[in-house]
Amino acid sequence: MPTSQTNRHAAPLLVIGCVVFGLGSLIVKFVPVGAYAIAFWRLAVAAVIFWLLARFFGQQMPKNKRALKLALLSGVFLGFDLALWHESIYAVGPGISTLLNSLQIFFLSAIGFFFFGERQTRLQILSLFIAISGVALIGSPEFSHNGNAVWGFASGIISGAMLALSMIFIRETHKIEKVQLFPMMLLVSLGGMAALVLPSLIFNADSLYPTTLRDVGLILVYGAIMQCLAWGLIAYAVPLLSLTLTGLLLLSEPVAALLIDYFWLHKPINGLQWTGAALTLLAIYLGSLKSKHA
Repeated sequence: MPTSQTNRHAAPLLVIGCVVFGLGSLIVKFVPVGAYAIAFWRLAVAAVIFWLLARFFGQQMPKNKRALKLALLSGVFLGFDLALWHESIYAVGPGISTLLNSLQIFFLSAIGFFFFGERQTRLQILSLFIAISGVALIGSPEFSHNGNAVWGFASGIISGAMLALSMIFIRETHKIEKVQLFPMMLLVSLGGMAALVLPSLIFNADSLYPTTLRDVGLILVYGAIMQCLAWGLIAYAVPLLSLTLTGLLLLSEPVAALLIDYFWLHKPINGLQWTGAALTLLAIYLGSLKSKHA
């Protein structure tokens, strides 16, 4: 059957998308461009690609001005999500930073509870306490030997909040007008670029541009592969899978980043931190589940 065939391919495509997205942290780690600046260039590359795709497929920009503004605002939050995630990568490494960024699920739950009246299940509340315990276990050894740990954890957690806000504004945009994929992603990219211009000039004045052809190539890969291809695979696969399976498979991104951190970048991660990482992954998974009766 075509539908079952499609669903069968969705799970591996989602895992591939998550792993490829996690590999982007290596580019951030090794390209000597500032955290805000490389986020700007990533979104700039993506904006060009999404503009070309929108033109090629004849997809139109939203006609409603409020929908247009909300899509751009979503991009503002995405821009700061990326920049702060990059700051966290510099401070505590790709693995821990990606794990902290994945805590966005709890910010989404909090926003849903306080602003949209969404009820929280006991499982989701339990998952929050498990996540706090996991992050504490990860952080305790890091704070003892890494002078940048406080900023790394703060920027990683705040990046998760920014990502949650970006997702909320995408949802609010669609409530006003059903914007097609490529114009939506173009507007999100443009909003992020606009928000990052001034911070890039202020904080990354000495590391604003890639200085070698290698670095230019890596930034092109970062924008085209991580922002467009990886996000495209994730966006394609998620609607085709159950929420339970989606929540489990999305954990492949922080798991991949942790393994890269440990085996490739040789970051020392002790048993206490691995236990904390496992607890945090469990919490993120549980937090992604919703009661069938909610």
